[in-house]
Amino acid sequence: MALNRTIRYGMVGGGPSAFIGEVHRRAARLDGEMELTAGAFSSYPDKSRRMGRELHLAEDRVYGSYDEMAECEAALPDDERIDVVSIVTPNHLHFEVARTFIERGFHVVCDKPLTTTLEDAEALCRLVSERDVVFALTHSYAGYPMVKQARELVHEGELGEIRKVVAEYPQGWLATALEKAGDKQAAWRTDPERAGVSAAIGDIGSHAEHLARYVTGLNAEALFAETTSFVEGRALEDDATILVRYEGGARGLLYCSQVSVGEKNSLRLRVYGTKASLDWQQEAPNQLAVRYADAPDETHERGGAYLAGAAQANARLPVGHPEGFIEAFANVYRAVAADIAARSDDGGSTSELLDYPTVRDGALGVHFIHKAIESAEREKWVDVQYAPPFSG
Repeated sequence: MALNRTIRYGMVGGGPSAFIGEVHRRAARLDGEMELTAGAFSSYPDKSRRMGRELHLAEDRVYGSYDEMAECEAALPDDERIDVVSIVTPNHLHFEVARTFIERGFHVVCDKPLTTTLEDAEALCRLVSERDVVFALTHSYAGYPMVKQARELVHEGELGEIRKVVAEYPQGWLATALEKAGDKQAAWRTDPERAGVSAAIGDIGSHAEHLARYVTGLNAEALFAETTSFVEGRALEDDATILVRYEGGARGLLYCSQVSVGEKNSLRLRVYGTKASLDWQQEAPNQLAVRYADAPDETHERGGAYLAGAAQANARLPVGHPEGFIEAFANVYRAVAADIAARSDDGGSTSELLDYPTVRDGALGVHFIHKAIESAEREKWVDVQYAPPFSG
């Protein structure tokens, strides 16, 4: 890092009992490059203060709202104020919180999906470009070393011409109406007012879509989606199957479900080319299977010296020592820290660490979500070709 200090970050959301907030905090501190300094952890000031005490933060750096936090932090001297804010709120708050901090010059790490509307996503794209801030979206599965190895194999032509892409993300935790039993995580994810137009696609299908796009580099041209709400009374879909036509002629299948009983977090990507195929599974993330028609199958192992540079740079332990979910998340935060440090030093860096999902990826994801819902409602193929207004 070019900075001679840790990077100070604040958090919006992630209050008592919030799962994803604690994941972000563990990931951010894993490499010792970022320090939690401030927060507005809940829309209820007393809960925010309680969370601040649990995290041993100074009382005057724990705020009752994100507006107060942004205003007060911006007024602090440069050597005290936070450098970056981590947004871990329900979907409907992402836009306003991100805009509030970007307008004051803060860098941003935001949970996905970027926003609930494409209009808001594009507004953030333009604002990030205007203010020249770092903006990372936590599609954390792209942080796994073996996902980066898969991407390198595709980009180097090891698979040949891509013909078929199969991305799936089944879970089973919403197979019953947990939202009616007081489960907070289920409640906001199934509520159109807080989740947006989609539940399953927005929550986990967006991960599968980004993973397929990240590894293959292919952009979708058209899609046909079927969505279902299996649990009676549920306003948003809990299951979706999407056929995709990619540029260059490849075909894809994206399946996401939160009512697949027995499944936990079974994100899986298979890519089939004219020469070989690959298979990666999130629940066994340290291996990547590569298969050939006329040669022995290969298993690439995280930590191996033969791996691509990006795969090696994003691993922390020697081969045989497993790494997992927190480490993949931490790779996003480490990339953000490296980018902030590099900008403060010489205006940029070409380090292999600077590979993280951006605001542009967020806009592409929001566009995909809305087009999938449109297709399901119209029961027809829809054109999904799209270029966000910011290329960074």
